[in-house]
Amino acid sequence: MNTTQLTDVLRPVKHVFFDFDGPVCSVFAGLPAPGVARRLYEDLRPLLAPGDPQGWATESDPLALLRHVADVRPDLAARADETLVRLETEAVALAGQTTGGESAIRACVESGRSAWIISNNAGDAIRAYLTGHGLDDAIAGVFGRVPGDPTSMKPNPRLLFDALSAASAAPATCIFIGDAARDVEAGNAADVATIGYANKPGKEAALAAAGAVAVTDSMSAIADALR
Repeated sequence: MNTTQLTDVLRPVKHVFFDFDGPVCSVFAGLPAPGVARRLYEDLRPLLAPGDPQGWATESDPLALLRHVADVRPDLAARADETLVRLETEAVALAGQTTGGESAIRACVESGRSAWIISNNAGDAIRAYLTGHGLDDAIAGVFGRVPGDPTSMKPNPRLLFDALSAASAAPATCIFIGDAARDVEAGNAADVATIGYANKPGKEAALAAAGAVAVTDSMSAIADALR
């Protein structure tokens, strides 16, 4: 999608909701997700019972592991989440910046719009990244997963509803920018249109199929359109 088309989509928008991992940065670029998942599992292993799923030991997605643990062992959900928050905070110190991500956030401010973060990642880790990159003053609010409650993660629209309430905004005045079908699904459930950020091959079709109103492979193009 070219900048002119993105401009048409963004023109009426007053509040821009950014997913974090993808549009803003690559959270696990420096501390790979499989290693984080393994460390999470090792922290929990002494507390596991013989009947707990053996597949947890080989899960490579730490957020998926958090979901699995909470589903089967809700008594361990808070412990798992606390551990993952620490690991995510360690990871964001080594995260890779997404080209155009910071520019898009700053373009929101420059154009009189507000920028918000809506993410399955931990709020503490997100805020640590924003502070470390001098972006905390450009973000109106951060809505990470609810501590100890992975059911709050997208595609659940809960975090979007929380952001809409905080912004005192009607869904029609907002746009969500995400890089996964679950982001689009959450946006649809909250009546917030979503721009899909196709940062990997094959994502464009998946994002479009999920119902994204626009799909782009460039956050820089979004920044230009916002300006």
